[in-house]
Amino acid sequence: MGATCSSILPSSCCRLNDEGSSREDEPLLADKELQAVNMLVDLFERRATVSFYEGEPLQALSTLAYSDTYHLQLSAATAFSEISEMDTRPVTREALEPILYLLQSAHIDVQHGASAALGNLAVNVENKLLIVRMGGLEPLIRQMLSPNIDAQINSVGCITNLATAEENKMRIAKSGALLPLTRLARSRDLRVQRNAAGALLNMTHSAEHRQQLIGAGAVPVLVELLSEDDPELQYYATTALSNIAVDDSGRQLLWDTQPGLIDALIRFVDASTIKVQCQAILTLRNLASDDQYQLQIVAHGGLDSLLPLLQSAYDPLIISAAACLRNLSIHPDNEQPILHSGILPCLVDLLTQSGNEEVQCHVISALRNLVANNDADKTPFAEAGLFDHMKAVLLSPDASDSVVSEMVAALNVFVLDDSLAPYILDGGFLELLIPLTRSPQVELQYNACVTISGLAGKAGEAADRLVQVWDRPDGGLQSYLASFLAVDEGMDPVLRSIALWTVTQLLESNSPDLVNLVTSHPSIIKNIDKIASIGSLSDSELRNSAYTTDSLVGQRMSRAFDDAYGVDPENPDENEDDIYNRMINLAQDVISLVHNQDVWRH
Repeated sequence: MGATCSSILPSSCCRLNDEGSSREDEPLLADKELQAVNMLVDLFERRATVSFYEGEPLQALSTLAYSDTYHLQLSAATAFSEISEMDTRPVTREALEPILYLLQSAHIDVQHGASAALGNLAVNVENKLLIVRMGGLEPLIRQMLSPNIDAQINSVGCITNLATAEENKMRIAKSGALLPLTRLARSRDLRVQRNAAGALLNMTHSAEHRQQLIGAGAVPVLVELLSEDDPELQYYATTALSNIAVDDSGRQLLWDTQPGLIDALIRFVDASTIKVQCQAILTLRNLASDDQYQLQIVAHGGLDSLLPLLQSAYDPLIISAAACLRNLSIHPDNEQPILHSGILPCLVDLLTQSGNEEVQCHVISALRNLVANNDADKTPFAEAGLFDHMKAVLLSPDASDSVVSEMVAALNVFVLDDSLAPYILDGGFLELLIPLTRSPQVELQYNACVTISGLAGKAGEAADRLVQVWDRPDGGLQSYLASFLAVDEGMDPVLRSIALWTVTQLLESNSPDLVNLVTSHPSIIKNIDKIASIGSLSDSELRNSAYTTDSLVGQRMSRAFDDAYGVDPENPDENEDDIYNRMINLAQDVISLVHNQDVWRH
C-alpha cells in the first residue's frame, strides 16, 4: 500500500517509503490515512480557495495528526504551519485540538511545526484566548526548556503573541513561564533573545504583572540587554524598564540595584535609533518622578542630551524630551542648571513653534515648575518672551482646551511672583481671563478666577488696569463678580470664596476709583451682605441653591489668602462645612471692611 505524492503537500508525506529503512517499525498507511493523504494532495492543489479549519479538510489533517506514523504527524504539523501563515482567521476548538496534540509529540520537528502554527494563529485575539483556555501554555513552556533553538524560537514567539491579550497575562504569570523567559532573554541566539524580551515587555503593562516579573529576576536581565548592539533588543528593554519605572517600588528597586542605568539611558538618547531614543527618554521621564533621579539625571549630563531633541523636527522626540524636562523641573535644585543650560529660550519658542498639544502642555508645565521652585529673580523668563508667546497661544483659535487650561494654570503661579505680575497686568491678560471665568471646564474656570484674584492683589500698583476692565470685555470684572456672588444662583462655594477674596483685594487697594466702583455697584455688596448674614448652615438658602462638587476642594487660592485665613494647602481633610464657614467669614470680613472705610451706601 503506497501514498500518493504531490509537491504542494508537505514533502515529508512523500518520504515514507524513502525513509522506511530508518523507521521500519512504522506501519503502512491505513485506508483512512491513505484517503486523507490523497484528499490533501488534491486540496493543496487549490488551497487558495479551501478552508482547512473546518469540514473534510480539517478531518483529513486531523487524521494525519492523530496517526501513529511519524511522517504523517510531521506532514500535518507542517501543513498547519504553512496554512496558518496565510490564514489567521478565528478558529474553533476542533481546529486547535490536533495542533495542540502535535505540540506534545515526542519528535522535535513535529513540535516545531505545531508551535509555528500556534504562533501564527495567535496574532488573532480570539485565537490567543482560546489557545490558553485549551491548555496551550504547558506544552509551550516545555518547548521553551528544550535545548533546540528552533523550538525555543517558536515557543517563545508564540507566548509573546499570547501575552498581548490581557486575559492571558495572569495565566502566563502563574504558569511558570516567566523564569524560562527571563533565562532565554540571555540566549546567545538573537532570535530567541528578541522573542523572550518581547514577551517580557508584554508582561509589563500592569502593576501586578510587573511585580511578578521583578520576582522572576527580570530587571537585571533587562538592564543587561541595554548593552546589546541590536536595536530591537534595546527597544524592548528600554520600553519594559520604562513601564517598570511607573511604580514607586519599581523605581526604588532600580535605584537600589542598577547604579549604571542612568548613564546607559543617556547614551541611548545621544546615539541610537529614533524609537530607542524616544523610549530611553520616556524611561528617564518616569524615573524622574523621584527627586533622587531628578538630581542624578541632571548631574550626569541629561540636560545636554535633551536640548538637541527639543530642537528636533520629529514630534515624538520633542514630546518625549519635553515630558522628561517637565519632571526634571520639579526639583528646586535643578532650576539653575536648567536655566544655565540654554534650554529656556528653546522652551519659550516651542510654545508657539510647536503645533503639538502634548508639547505645549509639557513645556508650559515645565516653565511653571521652574518659576514656582524658588524666590530668585524671574525676569529672565519675561525677557525670553514668555508672556508674548503665551498671549499668542491664548489668542489663537487653534489652541486646544487642554493647552489653554495649562496656560491659565501657569498664569495662576506666575502672578504670585512680584517680578512677573507686572508683565501679566500690562500684557492684556485680564481681558483674556475674564471670559474664561464662564468656562464650562471647572479647572479652567477656577484657575482664571484665582489668577484674577492674584492680579487684584496688585491693585495698589496697577489700579488703572483693573479700572479699565471693570465693565469690559464681556461685561468685565463687575459682571464676573456680580454673577458669582448672586445668592439666587447656584455657585460652587470655592468659586464664590474666590470672588469674595477678589473684592477684598480691590477694597484694600486704597484706590478711590476701585473702591467706588465696587461699593456703588447695584448688587455686589448687597449680595455679600446676604452671604455674611447667614445663620444656620443647614437651613441656608445659599447652601440649598449652591451646587456642590468635590473637584475644587483643597484647591489653593493664593499665599496671601492662605495666610489670612489659616488655610493649610496640604490639608486633605477639609470638608464641606469648612468651605462654607470660610466663605461666610470672607463675606463678613468684606462687610466689616466696607463699614470701617465708611463707604457703605444704602
